[in-house]
Amino acid sequence: MTTMTDVARRAGVSVATVSHVLNDTRPVRPDTRAAVLGAIEELGYTHNTLARSLVTSRTRSIGLAVSAISNPYFTEILQGVEAGALAAGYSLLLTDPHDDPRHERTVVQLLHERRVDGMIVAPSAEPAAMVEYLARRQVPTVFLDRLVGDDHDQVCAENSGPVRQLVEHLAELGHTRIGLVAGLPGLSTTTERVEGYREGLRSRALPFAPGLLAGGNSEAAGAQDATRRLLAAPQPPTAIITANNAMTIGALRALRELGLEVPRDIALACFDDFSWADLFTPRLTAIAQPSKDIGAAAVRLLLERLAEPDRPPRTVRLPCTFVHRTSCGCAESAPATPPAAQERNPTP
Repeated sequence: MTTMTDVARRAGVSVATVSHVLNDTRPVRPDTRAAVLGAIEELGYTHNTLARSLVTSRTRSIGLAVSAISNPYFTEILQGVEAGALAAGYSLLLTDPHDDPRHERTVVQLLHERRVDGMIVAPSAEPAAMVEYLARRQVPTVFLDRLVGDDHDQVCAENSGPVRQLVEHLAELGHTRIGLVAGLPGLSTTTERVEGYREGLRSRALPFAPGLLAGGNSEAAGAQDATRRLLAAPQPPTAIITANNAMTIGALRALRELGLEVPRDIALACFDDFSWADLFTPRLTAIAQPSKDIGAAAVRLLLERLAEPDRPPRTVRLPCTFVHRTSCGCAESAPATPPAAQERNPTP
């Protein structure tokens, strides 16, 4: 097995110099660094990351807690996090909290015990125990997709404005009874998307009818039941908005069971675009979130926090894109150019 001594001998430097190159513990002249790296490549030397962590108190690893298995939306976010972490020389330790507050607290502790340098977490609807654990131990953390308060680093997409845009678009097509299948109560995404729904109704002078708002609990089965309830009302909606991609699937199942055709019998638009949305007939009008960009932005925020532990917390919001297809009942057109990303620095 090749050792650090072998690398030092081949490069014509001391073992200490090789260690400084590998661990970034002291500046090394460019030509010397190049010689060391060349020797490492030639000899096939593999650095002992555990030993490095003992020297630097850093493991060059990031803990990621997202429900990537149970929520396909987080899969694209995971891709963005992984790309950003690898580009910065970090590895990922991934756990799935399953949107369960108790399991969430457990997996976050497990990540912490594995000495990750920081964490990126998509919080559940009841994140208090998890947030308290991280805060008490001063673990550098970025929350993504769902917000937990302005005193934390966090990154997410815009929610209210895009849903308002969907409502206004459907209203312009003549719909006056527009239903919303909303997400899991307690999530900031659910709250903001319901706010956007109500803002859209107000902007078109349409009354808010409680019977046109149904909770789908952010999952397909719940949305299937919610859609049935909406359509069983005395005055059912003529258009429905679903508040995430899993609930879109549930709504489509319910419509199929009821023998309703989109958009002939009812218009449909959804928050969350997904790779197969344009394979449906008709193709789904949707709000596309910048999922990979959200993941990459979370990594950047975390690295900035590691470099500047005392800087003020930041909330970064990224714009969504309106993808105009045909499930809303009109011809396709090119989506509008999204606005620039917004960063908010809460004042203490």
